[in-house]
Amino acid sequence: MKPIIKIENLSKQYRLGTIGTRTLSHDLNRWWHRIRGRQDPYLKIGRSVNTDEDDNSEYVWALKNINLEIMPGEVLGIIGKNGAGKSTLLKVLSKVTGPTTGCIHFNGRIGSLLEVGTGFHDELTGKENIFLNGAILGMTKSEIRGKLDEIIDFSGCERYIDTPVKRYSSGMKVRLGFAVAAHLEPEILVVDEVLAVGDAEFQKKAVGKMQDVSKNDGRTVLFVSHNMGSIEKLCINAIILDYGEMKFHGNVNKAIDEYIKTNQDSGNKDLSKLKERKGNGSIKIQNIVFLDSKDNQIKILRSGSNIKIKISFISKLNLKKVAFRVLIISKENNVLLNFNNYFTYETFKINIGTGDLYLTIPKFPLPAGIYFMHITVVDNNQLLDEISFARQLSVEDGDFYGTGMIPHLKQGVLVEHFWELSK
Repeated sequence: MKPIIKIENLSKQYRLGTIGTRTLSHDLNRWWHRIRGRQDPYLKIGRSVNTDEDDNSEYVWALKNINLEIMPGEVLGIIGKNGAGKSTLLKVLSKVTGPTTGCIHFNGRIGSLLEVGTGFHDELTGKENIFLNGAILGMTKSEIRGKLDEIIDFSGCERYIDTPVKRYSSGMKVRLGFAVAAHLEPEILVVDEVLAVGDAEFQKKAVGKMQDVSKNDGRTVLFVSHNMGSIEKLCINAIILDYGEMKFHGNVNKAIDEYIKTNQDSGNKDLSKLKERKGNGSIKIQNIVFLDSKDNQIKILRSGSNIKIKISFISKLNLKKVAFRVLIISKENNVLLNFNNYFTYETFKINIGTGDLYLTIPKFPLPAGIYFMHITVVDNNQLLDEISFARQLSVEDGDFYGTGMIPHLKQGVLVEHFWELSK
């Protein structure tokens, strides 16, 4: 069978900062090459997008030597860390931007959903924006008119469809934008991180629509997401991108396992030097370690054991009502545990300088597996510090119920419970 997409030696380079070459003759030479459809003569070859490689380089490779064949009806997941080149690959495939080197062969029409709601005009009504958005995404007026009722019903915005979208909530705009894009009918559909939109009910509907498009209509789908659960549920195969290079191509479950494995070291990163964080910096998390019931540092947690999480920080200000939130996340990006001292009215008064905060979790309730920890610090609803994937948790099975029976679970949360048979 002939592949519906064939990618050969695809690379994409970006130049940082000023676009000009600094000389008029070189700028004219570049312009002359461009109007003749020739490659930029001043590209530097060999730079990776990895900023650790050379901070003084003016050029980065967002994609580097990608070779890939995608078959008709295949649902391919594209996974990788932020900055890995996922969205760049979709933009090149969607012809939003051109490749620096290499070529792509298509054997079908391609439709893209790179950003939900692209092209919405605030002064137009929802119905008018359906026609505008559909035209931007490549639908004819007759196609949109034939699917209008279906699009409106799918969006759930029937009551407000004749109201200008400037009065819509952001969630309503997202629902309407996805509803339009979901009713495209190309042979190839390119989707970038759109199933995380809207409320839980709409997300379920969006996932169902994507499954219908791929399984029932037999269309080829390229899907980017950080949600491993969505990738696993929707995709057959997956690729892993890392600093613009393709590190893995194969079965989706093996891809997810490989992705988790290659990112295990991220759980040991030095938080005091970490730049990938949000907040105003009034407080900065310096370190997070796990302790057993005797305050010994541990690397592996055990189900049912008493543990402490020691959070070390430094404060630049005297703060009165500081709240810490710790989320424990599954590899599918689902929140399993949520700890927040704000809920228990235990906000802390913190002075300038360093300090340690201890979170005690009696009978740790998660079964064996790999999990991740997110941490957020706020003061009077002002974000002070936030780190995603601050730590990785490795958990092994333990005697949670104290019966000698080890519940070898692959998912869920262990909780104390009691049974009683009425007589």
